[in-house]
Amino acid sequence: MAVPIDTHTPSQASAVVPARTLAARGDGPRRWMRPGPIATYGALIVLSVVFCLPFVWLVLSSLKPADEIYAGTWLPSRWMWSNYSDVFAAAPVLDWFLNTLLVTTLAVVAVVMSSSLVAYAFARIRFPGKRPLFALVMGTYLLPGAVTLIPTFIIWNRLGAVNTFWPLWAGNLFGSAFYIFMLRQFMLTIPQDLVDAARVDGAGFFRIYWSLMLPLVRPALVAVAIFEANAKWDDFMTPLIYLNNPDSYTFALGLASMKDSFKELGTQWSLLMAASVIFTVPMMILFFLFQRYFMEGVTHSGIKG
Repeated sequence: MAVPIDTHTPSQASAVVPARTLAARGDGPRRWMRPGPIATYGALIVLSVVFCLPFVWLVLSSLKPADEIYAGTWLPSRWMWSNYSDVFAAAPVLDWFLNTLLVTTLAVVAVVMSSSLVAYAFARIRFPGKRPLFALVMGTYLLPGAVTLIPTFIIWNRLGAVNTFWPLWAGNLFGSAFYIFMLRQFMLTIPQDLVDAARVDGAGFFRIYWSLMLPLVRPALVAVAIFEANAKWDDFMTPLIYLNNPDSYTFALGLASMKDSFKELGTQWSLLMAASVIFTVPMMILFFLFQRYFMEGVTHSGIKG
């Protein structure tokens, strides 16, 4: 007796699967109609709009005439593009910008190099007391800045560095506990075989750090650089304490001083808004330029502990 042969090919068999079964498995067109993703994306869009509203209001206010700042309207009746040129004439905005750029650059370079070097030692070098010393370094991160504010000021005052840029960035030469922890976690994800191979080829500790570790942890270094750049760019308290000369003001301190400089004519809020936009834009550009490295560095820095 002949055995019946199934002549359906796999593709033909899958073609006769009922559409109801495909929809139940999520393979059909109905999978895009599920409420979960729609609600998620909708909530993200709404939150994004809410978070962007203050910046949109800031930009629109910087283009308004001075008497329309509190008029209750979003769009100006006249677009005052001249506010951006007037603010440079009314205050030394360019000097504040250059001072802040100098301090931020020095601080970023110092903290990236020092923190990465210390993190490399904790991640790859064996030495007595390594764990207690690492715990001590992490303990410094728990100290509020207000606790060390007065002792730090006394040290810089005795060194004669008050009213200079040194206190604003030189402390980064000793690293930062948070950045050391972050970079150490990222370096622990690097396979030990690469380090052993470099040692077999005759590379020393510093050569391994410079030629092997730093290129491999570039995303974490970019994340540290963006964190520190944002912190120094927005820092107000430290310049307020150490800087007395208006020519040395950073942007954050200069913005605060603009209100006092307009006492005779009244506060020029439109010029203040224009200066605030100039102050904000560089950090936004920096983040969007290095967003990919920043996100990779943040998400992968805690994989291995």
